[in-house]
Amino acid sequence: MAMACHLHRLLLLFLVVVAMTAAPALAIFHFDFRFDTDGPFSRGMMSRHDMWRRAALESKARLAKNTAKLAKAVGKGGDITASDVTVSPYTHQGHWLTVGVGTPPQPSKVVLDMGSDLLWTQCSLMGPTAIQEEPVYDPSRSSSFSLLPCSSKECEEGAFTSKNCTDKRCAYENYYGVLTATGVLATENFTFGTQHNVSVPLAFGCGKLTNGTIAGASGILGLSPGPSSLLKQLAIQKFSYCLTPFTDRKTSPVMFGAMADLGKYKTTGKIQTIPLLKNAIEDIYYYVPMVGISLGSKRLDVPADSLALKPDGTGGTAVDSATTLAYLVEPAFKELKKAVMEGIKLSVANKTVDDYPLCFVLPRGMSMDGVQTPPLVLHFEGDAEMVLPRDNYFQEPKPGMMCLAVVQSPFEGAPSVIGNVQQQNMHVLYDVGDRKFSYAPTQCDKL
Repeated sequence: MAMACHLHRLLLLFLVVVAMTAAPALAIFHFDFRFDTDGPFSRGMMSRHDMWRRAALESKARLAKNTAKLAKAVGKGGDITASDVTVSPYTHQGHWLTVGVGTPPQPSKVVLDMGSDLLWTQCSLMGPTAIQEEPVYDPSRSSSFSLLPCSSKECEEGAFTSKNCTDKRCAYENYYGVLTATGVLATENFTFGTQHNVSVPLAFGCGKLTNGTIAGASGILGLSPGPSSLLKQLAIQKFSYCLTPFTDRKTSPVMFGAMADLGKYKTTGKIQTIPLLKNAIEDIYYYVPMVGISLGSKRLDVPADSLALKPDGTGGTAVDSATTLAYLVEPAFKELKKAVMEGIKLSVANKTVDDYPLCFVLPRGMSMDGVQTPPLVLHFEGDAEMVLPRDNYFQEPKPGMMCLAVVQSPFEGAPSVIGNVQQQNMHVLYDVGDRKFSYAPTQCDKL
């Protein structure tokens, strides 16, 4: 049996190599692999209270970056078989995976980001770079590096913050909240996996950080619906992830291709499927059709049209794995806050904690674990609903304080956002080919 399995893997790898040998640059391949992320705080000694506060702070910075991009956009201001790719944390919200860049491969740690689309890594061609753990990628040591001209499709269609085409090179600048990255577009071979390595040619950014840090990582791997995304370049139709609570310090699996199939894994609740909506103006977020909210059995008085994605690109409900807190448009947030204050039998704190808008005082000597709360229910088009237990919408960012992990969207027209706290222990699947979003309650550390 072991020999047969080994021969099967060799045959699959051979077929991929043959396909890639015959394929032109930037050919389409079908990924079928899984990697496991470390939780954002898995290597530190930070208390769970500090974890929650830090994540909330960075959640606010991340949303500020994406909503600024949104405001600008709408005018308001071959198969890989179970590769064992290892992912580790950067800062306090993101995760990174190590890929090989170039021929021969040079190791590079890139941060997974569903709020951007460009794959880029720091590059010696751009001069001094920010501090990173790996040696800086040097294109002069690679036989497969090639700059992309301004006339290339990748340069013309790329969704950059700004672009400059002097010197016949496609130079770009991108903002990531408190980070700024610049670079030039190029093509290069990227190697995924550490045992069954497979290389694919990709357009990427040969760049550097001009301000900020990504805590030792080398670059960013964008997984948004944008034109430069790895998903678009490799025609990846499906991907899924299952986030463990970051305070558990356990790994979270991410699957691509055929492995991204909720029916293949054990869930703790039924699988539900809703449409993925298309924003006609921008492709920063993945949108879902949320139509209402309940606290326990009480449906809140939230007009469905206040949650709808508007023709001008404003509003709607987005799903984001790297935003920690949930964000609700003003009518929905006010109704939820009112219902929570009426339904939670604890004293409201006179002073909130950091970026949390509503906190309760816990009885002396009691943690949040001892408090019973009704579930928060998100209602979607077609009678689907996402039932969130206490730990998916409350946090304890300070001993003795239990705070609502939901805040109001920052400006009129900004979307509501389902963050990673709401998605914890939920296996979610993005079927970008059929424009569907599926989810099911799951014990994520058991996958």
